[in-house]
Amino acid sequence: MNMPFYVSPEQLMKDRADFARKGIARGRSVVVLAYDGGIAFATENPSRALHKISEIYDRIGFAAVGKYNEFENLRVAGVRYADLRGYTYDRSDVTVRGLANAYAQILGTVFITESKPLEVELVVAEVGATAEDDQIYRLTYDGTVADEHGHVVMGGQAEQLGRKVGDGWRPNMSLGEVLRLAVSALGSSDGGTPRTIEPGQLEVAVLERARSRRAFRRLPKQALTELLAQEPEEDSGTGDGESSGGTAAPQAAPGPAEQAGSTGSPETGENGGPDAEPPAGPKEGAP
Repeated sequence: MNMPFYVSPEQLMKDRADFARKGIARGRSVVVLAYDGGIAFATENPSRALHKISEIYDRIGFAAVGKYNEFENLRVAGVRYADLRGYTYDRSDVTVRGLANAYAQILGTVFITESKPLEVELVVAEVGATAEDDQIYRLTYDGTVADEHGHVVMGGQAEQLGRKVGDGWRPNMSLGEVLRLAVSALGSSDGGTPRTIEPGQLEVAVLERARSRRAFRRLPKQALTELLAQEPEEDSGTGDGESSGGTAAPQAAPGPAEQAGSTGSPETGENGGPDAEPPAGPKEGAP
């Protein structure tokens, strides 16, 4: 009689986790950044048909890395969950926290019970009325939920890119600034010489706080080109007594003759300026 092959639960979970991590690391990274007007999602994705960034509900966005067919099934399940809850109760009852909990249950159940875990990593985010109300949740292959603040990087060399993004990110950055930071990080993902990623190779979307209902919006190539080409605003450095080309030359102190004259325009020579004719003095021999 053959004895069944025994594997300890610890080794089994470790093998599944290693398998899932290797699959996720093969995918291109996704960067999620909060900015002054909402939340931005960016990734390198030359495909125009297979999206890694999508809308779930009114003010909720979704981004994923890993196997496309697996995270696409999760996206569809999230849309159905949100639509059903919003229709049954109210649209305001659909929250990113509830969606994250639903995803965590699915991922955790598959990781424990199925022979193969899902090779996916997710970010779900909801833009609030203020920056303090924004919510970003990161979900891993085993159902672990992490509440992120400000920025998150997943997939590929997430740890290395996360340090780069963390060093460059600050609160209340503009959309152009966070996109330039995201593209710079994605271009350095290979670990060698930083690459320049063209706007046509990017997939970028935003959750805009100013929108009343449907906050999700994709950024087309032309808009990306303009945002990435913007330069940071700098002080002009000009002030009183300075010209646009540099510091104005100092003016000489007025002489006694100039002080005695009236305050006219020195350039035109009027009213006793330096270029005016000197006043006629008394004639010789006059009393």
